[in-house]
Amino acid sequence: MKLGIIVGSTRVGNVGQSIGKWVFNQSKARKANYELINIADYSLPLLGEKDAKEAIQKWNDKINSLDGYVFIAAEYNHSVTGSLKNALDLAGIPTWINKPAGIVSYGFAGGARAAEHLRTILGALGVADVQQHVLFNLNSEMSQTEGFKPANYQVGLLNKLFDQVESWGNALKSTRG
Repeated sequence: MKLGIIVGSTRVGNVGQSIGKWVFNQSKARKANYELINIADYSLPLLGEKDAKEAIQKWNDKINSLDGYVFIAAEYNHSVTGSLKNALDLAGIPTWINKPAGIVSYGFAGGARAAEHLRTILGALGVADVQQHVLFNLNSEMSQTEGFKPANYQVGLLNKLFDQVESWGNALKSTRG
């Protein structure tokens, strides 16, 4: 099973890169094959902005090659980043449908509001989001001197999220033909 860990912020120096790397490093002990994916690496245009068929096709090919996802979602203005919403919209429903997703969010309120918005968006795309959610509070798990430093209990929550995504990924695979 191939699963993508998708970093949803494209802002230079974003915390999502550190969180994505930490999640990816934790996934190395799993039987499933996880891959770290940065939306910023795809240079996606805004939906309807200009003709960028090659970049969009490359993004769609990547998303189509995966059996499920773990989204690293930043909270900006009580929602997901524009870059994540745009990337979800550019791939379109057939690309996402009947695949599982877990959400790892971050922000000063743990990214909870972004995660709730993301669940609504994923539902519209036919993605089965799992129950377990990992939230990182930037007040307590990010420091100017040490950078991203997750609390010890987060490993257990993340493993539960991985368990659910992998289990649903196996179950949903037959629905995609």
